[in-house]
Amino acid sequence: MVTSLRPKPGPTRSYHFPDFHDEMLQSGIRLVTAPVAKLPVVTVMVVVDAGSTNDPTGKEGVAALTAGTLLEGTPQFDGAELAEKFEQLGTSVESGADWDSAFMKITVLSGQLEEATKLLGEVISSPIFPEREVERAKAERLAEILQLEMEPRGLADEKFSEFLYTDESRYSKPDEGSTASVSALSRKDVEEFYKSRYRAGATTVIITGDISTDDARALITRSFQRWPSGVTPNRPLIVAARTTRKSVHIVDKPEAPQSELRAGHVGLPRKHPDFFPTLVMNAVLGGLFGSRINLNLREAHGYTYGASSFYDWRRGPGPFVISTAVQSEVTAPALREILLELNRIRGERISEEELLLARDYLEGVFPIRYETTAAIASALATLVIYDLPEDYFESYRKNIRGVSAESVLEAAKTHLHPDQLQTIVVGDARTIRASISELSIGDLHVHSS
Repeated sequence: MVTSLRPKPGPTRSYHFPDFHDEMLQSGIRLVTAPVAKLPVVTVMVVVDAGSTNDPTGKEGVAALTAGTLLEGTPQFDGAELAEKFEQLGTSVESGADWDSAFMKITVLSGQLEEATKLLGEVISSPIFPEREVERAKAERLAEILQLEMEPRGLADEKFSEFLYTDESRYSKPDEGSTASVSALSRKDVEEFYKSRYRAGATTVIITGDISTDDARALITRSFQRWPSGVTPNRPLIVAARTTRKSVHIVDKPEAPQSELRAGHVGLPRKHPDFFPTLVMNAVLGGLFGSRINLNLREAHGYTYGASSFYDWRRGPGPFVISTAVQSEVTAPALREILLELNRIRGERISEEELLLARDYLEGVFPIRYETTAAIASALATLVIYDLPEDYFESYRKNIRGVSAESVLEAAKTHLHPDQLQTIVVGDARTIRASISELSIGDLHVHSS
């Protein structure tokens, strides 16, 4: 029987991120254009500095609710009519908000661009936020929260943030708000948030595709001429760990056959100078299928179908998280192996094979992510939101290739903190408490779900 060897990867192909132009319009709107003429398609993305970190205290979720109801009507059209008009132009419009920004986005054929952008400008500059639609969106969010809290995975994610950050930190609460905060929101809150945050000085319009920079400038000047001027300062972002003592929180789910595990600590802001070595370090630790944590828990021990780690990159220090689900009876052994891998990557250099695997993956997948006008627009939005260097995408692969085993070890020693690890377990406390306590991995607390 003849067996064939797996073919080796070929040399890395060169890649050039599209050239783009960045300017400030007279209105105060920042315009970023990337002409890409491969196809007669254009993406227009409006990014507003109106993310969830600007939610007023006690009104968490208002940024998401505002972004989600922008499309529900203008003085001229109701929500259904707007959706129909965009569909007639061969496109649909997305809107939403995350921690750091709000956005609206369309992708349309070049021939329909003028009319579609004009309609987009009307939607974002004159929303009326109908009471009925605001209440409907609130009800949908409350139903979503209820569903998440009933499902162990969502509950583990929510409780991890709650136990990780202080109450004063916006990051301790869900970005779309909690049951209490969303229930208290009103149409007036939405309107006030919109008027305070959605202004020209807080807005960037990104246009990518089959259009010149001059035509894009003229188009946005015409379509966004009613946009209010000025900018409102961002709210101070408080980011502090609830405790630096190792702690374990069991959220009791009686008779649950599995345990949802989350372990981690406060991580790094997106613009941290150690971003690239930390990115490669995490790829080796838990960011890839062939990472240490997944190979240990899944392949070596058969504890889980999958385990991973990640840094949730935000303007402020988001969480570093290790995430998996295991059968209840192996909860403690799985936690022991997680701690072993954390300490191992901090204690010794990774192998050249691991380094090459992580770097090759991160370098190789990079061009694939930016093949469409919408993906290029989203990439440029990242550049804007996190104030990254203009050459970030052009130099990305070079920066990845420049990460060494020594810099990975230094990143692990500096930015992984097993001595501050916060561990959340959603599972059957009666089954798992004693074995977790024997690990002595922190102060143990049990909570009802």
